[in-house]
Amino acid sequence: MEMIIDVVLDAVIDSLKILPFLFLTYLVMEYLEHKTSEFTSSIVEKTEYLGPLWGGLIGIFPQCGFSAAASNFYAGRVITLGTLIAIYLSTSDEMVPLLISEHVPVGILVKILAIKAVIGILIGFAIDFVVHAYHKSKNRSANDPVRIETLCEKEHCHCDDEENTGIWGIIKSALVHTLHIFLFVLIFTLILGFIIELIGEDKLAVLLKTSPVVSHILAGLIGLIPNCAASVIITELYLDQMITLGTMMSGLLVGAGIGLLVLFRVNDDKRENINIAILLFVFGTVSGLLLDAFKVVL
Repeated sequence: MEMIIDVVLDAVIDSLKILPFLFLTYLVMEYLEHKTSEFTSSIVEKTEYLGPLWGGLIGIFPQCGFSAAASNFYAGRVITLGTLIAIYLSTSDEMVPLLISEHVPVGILVKILAIKAVIGILIGFAIDFVVHAYHKSKNRSANDPVRIETLCEKEHCHCDDEENTGIWGIIKSALVHTLHIFLFVLIFTLILGFIIELIGEDKLAVLLKTSPVVSHILAGLIGLIPNCAASVIITELYLDQMITLGTMMSGLLVGAGIGLLVLFRVNDDKRENINIAILLFVFGTVSGLLLDAFKVVL
């Protein structure tokens, strides 16, 4: 019974943490849809080249809500794929509060955040470059049309109803979107919490102490778990000197908080969602392996 209560409390707290970010995200998106459709299209063009830079810098702030917001913006095609991946890779989640609570020197904390941000920015720019080159070879625009309205159709929030076009209508629609995603995240966080409890954090730790390559792959797989427990486990193992810096970075780079969970909820193209998850896993684990290969230490 105590385990059940702990899992439920953790799930509720984790889900509540993203509420402000979700609401603000949908508030912005609703406003863009109702008031500035032409301006919204120009946002994509203006952030076409600098999106990954801003995404990598924003992502280092210790809140998984940014990755959730990014998933919504990408589903509405307000940001590019490179920007989305940059945010996912740099997202800090629970790592920063844990490192601070363990009195890790500020210099080391800043270096870890800088590594995540730089990797996210570079890979984000590389992805956008490849996407643009591919579309250019096909003689078509690399920018997908902004499609915020598809989110409204999916959530059945009736955003286009005449009575929902004013400021209160925008707030109402944003609240509907936020509530739907909040309940979705809460349910899946509960399920994942129980799975982690059944497997046991100790067993996950043992798996991470196997061969170097296997440990990076396992760290990346754990990082894919859309739950803050993943980043906590990986960070604690590094602090206990049970895994290398590179192995920790593999897990933390892949770990995008609940970003992937929200992406699968709001983006209808499931094949694309799977490809994004694979890209995140590959770039995250390879980056971690390279850090260990070059013997990077802090």
